[in-house]
Amino acid sequence: MIDPDGYRPNVAIVLINRHGKVFWAERCNNDGWQFPQGGMRTDETPEEAMYRELEEETGLKRHHVELLGSTPGWLRYRLPRRFQRRDSKPLCIGQKQVWFLLRMVTDESQFILDGTETPEFTSYRWVDFWYPVDNVISFKRRVYHRALKLLEPLADPTRA
Repeated sequence: MIDPDGYRPNVAIVLINRHGKVFWAERCNNDGWQFPQGGMRTDETPEEAMYRELEEETGLKRHHVELLGSTPGWLRYRLPRRFQRRDSKPLCIGQKQVWFLLRMVTDESQFILDGTETPEFTSYRWVDFWYPVDNVISFKRRVYHRALKLLEPLADPTRA
């Protein structure tokens, strides 16, 4: 599903632990590190898509996390031309995302990174809140910065 402007609706997940560190995962095929994210189906709300993607990519279910909040509306990023599939119609020029902040309320034994036929991630680690902004693939850095800036007030560990 691509919107009329060429953006694919998507959700992104910032998962925070009780120490204020965020889940940072290595993509399969040594394709870099990122937060969990994925496309929305036409019959899903952003929140429904987020819980589905959370389970598909990490193995965590709704009862393993607490929803702390989300970004207001869509945040967009453009794909560099080399990543655009020029032969697909309609052309997808980027993604529009609703970002969610979740607090993990279970232990790490609940992670299942290989629970689907095509796993997204091979490994993960916990990093400082702002670490991903400088360490995600370059074309996603601005959207990561905007999302984390909007979600940071909700990440206060004293709110737990």
